[in-house]
Amino acid sequence: KQGALTVKNLPSIVAKKGEVILDVKAAAVNFPDILIVQGKYQFKPEGEFSPGSEVAGIVKSVGEGVKGFNVGDHAIGSVAYGGYAQECAVPHQRLIPIPKQMPFPEAASVLMAYGTSHYALVDRAALKEGETVLVMGASGGVGLAAVQLAKALGAKVIAAASDDAKLALCKENGADVLINYGTDAKDFKEALKEACPTGIDVVYDPVGGPYSEIALRNMAWKGRFLVIGFAAGNIPQIPLNLALLKGCSIVGVFWGQFTMKEPQVNAGYLMDLMKMYGKGQIRPHVSKTFSLEEATEAMNAMAERKVTGKVVL
Repeated sequence: KQGALTVKNLPSIVAKKGEVILDVKAAAVNFPDILIVQGKYQFKPEGEFSPGSEVAGIVKSVGEGVKGFNVGDHAIGSVAYGGYAQECAVPHQRLIPIPKQMPFPEAASVLMAYGTSHYALVDRAALKEGETVLVMGASGGVGLAAVQLAKALGAKVIAAASDDAKLALCKENGADVLINYGTDAKDFKEALKEACPTGIDVVYDPVGGPYSEIALRNMAWKGRFLVIGFAAGNIPQIPLNLALLKGCSIVGVFWGQFTMKEPQVNAGYLMDLMKMYGKGQIRPHVSKTFSLEEATEAMNAMAERKVTGKVVL
């Protein structure tokens, strides 16, 4: 039933044509995993299933037609679900190699958070050096990734989070300006005006809720408002006249769909991310690890927004 997770023993997976079987060493916990279990995501698996969309591990076997991967290789991959398991079948197009010295918990934290943020900032927003980026929910997994990436791309980064401890983490990860929006909407509005009197070029919003409209009202001319998700639970009802008056764009960011529709472009972006990791420009912040048997606890911690950065099984 929805919300119920149990650990079961099942037969080993056999690789189908075009698949790679990973011996999973780490699986990231992401907000869409929670929505899938609750039956609230864009798609609903039929019958029993294992959540988990982001895995890191060692290649155990390869299916017919797979090239570029051999047994024993270290790799990270993305799947629709099935990652919370000791073995996971990954289409070879959705797998990329990683250095053997890269820790598996960090590796499992790269694809969704950094893939989403890189696609959002580089592709959808066409972020330019010197522009200002407001990152909402900046201490979360995708938020911290956006902070690091925006800074690496030469932007001024305003980090908004709900308490001072979370903001301290954002500062450590490169944020230039810190805003605590855990008080009230009026304070958030005034803080944005003080931080960026001429308006914000790019808003990165994975939260939704009451603060989205306030951020949109503080956009610069030709600004880009990136719709990442709705962690707050409420989808904002935005007056569209604001986009007209600001001359700004409201841009949807659905990284999962992008990876399926434009796999070659996505592969290039992921290789760019691995290069940035190698240069030390990005580094996933894994705040806590759980065992596979503790998956429910891990997902509840994320659902209740008690975590910073990434949580990994």
